[in-house]
Amino acid sequence: MACPVPEEVGGYVLAGGKSSRMGRDKALLELAGKPLVRHAVTKLRRVCMDVRILSGNPELAAYAPIVADLHPGCGPMGGMEAALAHSVFEWNLFMPVDMPFLPSAFLRHWVRRTLVEKERGARLAMFTVDGLPQPTLAMVHRDAAPFVASAVERGEFKLYPVLERAGRELAEKQGVVLGMTFRNLPWSDQSKFEATPNLYGPRQEVWLATTEAQQAAKHLWFANLNTPEEFAEAERHVDALDT
Repeated sequence: MACPVPEEVGGYVLAGGKSSRMGRDKALLELAGKPLVRHAVTKLRRVCMDVRILSGNPELAAYAPIVADLHPGCGPMGGMEAALAHSVFEWNLFMPVDMPFLPSAFLRHWVRRTLVEKERGARLAMFTVDGLPQPTLAMVHRDAAPFVASAVERGEFKLYPVLERAGRELAEKQGVVLGMTFRNLPWSDQSKFEATPNLYGPRQEVWLATTEAQQAAKHLWFANLNTPEEFAEAERHVDALDT
């Protein structure tokens, strides 16, 4: 099968949460016979040149190399700080471990679009879904690293305000409007995305196209699986997984 070359982007799975509402480490919960961490790593390896897991759990090293927090206990902000300090890439893609339904085709399209926009000033990209910011799924340029590191030093651990501030200051530095630097894209169940087959010929990788099952489960694309009830709902839609 034809296989597109991953972009020169570092991929990081955010898997350092306590999973308190789930009652156990959800990274190792199996969905369709595979742990959530494997689903996430598989997706990122399709679009990123190098993939790591942000976690302090040594069990997860079986799925990809681990990058531990520089300052434990800071939540996703601590993971992002560690990743940006570790990465050799200009751009880095962060993805939460509990978002298994986002299609790989969608992820690839968004990454490639963000890289194109960097020439116009793009330095951060994320989504606001049904009015709620989703900063744990983010494309972050190395220029934002100092803002993340200084936020950790101040004890400021909410991702969205820090990323927005970074975008605002980087926009001022470049002399462009905020929307050029901080690409916060709106999304809802009514938003449209459909990757069609045959981009790479009849024997292309199947994940390059979105399926009917994926389109029917669009309400789950950005869903995080935080509770046993949400996990049970996910198990009813395993036909929408592409991993």
